[in-house]
Amino acid sequence: MKIDLHGKSHQDSLRLVEDLLLDNSMDSSVTETEIITGNSLVLQNKIIKEVLEYHGFKWYIPHWNKGMIVVLNQ
Repeated sequence: MKIDLHGKSHQDSLRLVEDLLLDNSMDSSVTETEIITGNSLVLQNKIIKEVLEYHGFKWYIPHWNKGMIVVLNQ
């Protein structure tokens, strides 16, 4: 599963990511979700703190693409 946040406001991005991840967490066929943030460290930090850490998701930023967050479905 993949979501591209280019062109979306930070507020809309946070809502979209949270909704998608919570829906995906109920679907055992989804093993990971790629969140495409681009080069916005501000947006990445907001997603990490306000969504990923808040809900306890496991995630990483791949060394080959710093503009993406990969969230693992637990």
